[in-house]
Amino acid sequence: MPDPLHLPTPEDTEAFGRALAAELRAGDLVILAGPLGAGKTALTRGIAAGLGVEGRVSSPTFVIARHHPAGARGIPLVHVDAYRLGGDLDELDDLDLDSALPDSVVVVEWGEGSAHRLNADHLVIRLTRHDDDTRTATLEPHGAWADRADFPFSLPTRTP
Repeated sequence: MPDPLHLPTPEDTEAFGRALAAELRAGDLVILAGPLGAGKTALTRGIAAGLGVEGRVSSPTFVIARHHPAGARGIPLVHVDAYRLGGDLDELDDLDLDSALPDSVVVVEWGEGSAHRLNADHLVIRLTRHDDDTRTATLEPHGAWADRADFPFSLPTRTP
């Protein structure tokens, strides 16, 4: 398992998402875990930017899932917020994500414990928010991701 990544600012979280997007391909499932305010949506915004998808990325809490058409890389993004589902697997199945998965990158916030059923090959990113308002991202690869998760992440150096 890769070492945790220190993310001092929301911009760093988005930069991590852009770096991760360079490694993502159609059919990938990424599950984001962490408490409110941990940076799940910021990370998804970075992934969307890295994929070059169209449309504004915001938390889909009330609509549960947003489909973002493919952009520069030709891979659509499906962004799911499973918080309101409360672990109800039937409601998750009703979203029909398994039919979108082969052609898209699917990112599921609050999907731990349920979304892994969509694909045994998935990446869990555990985001932790610290008292100083920085974040840490820990990558937990599952299935085929275990062979892919050794890729390096280099975050762009920001100037103050």
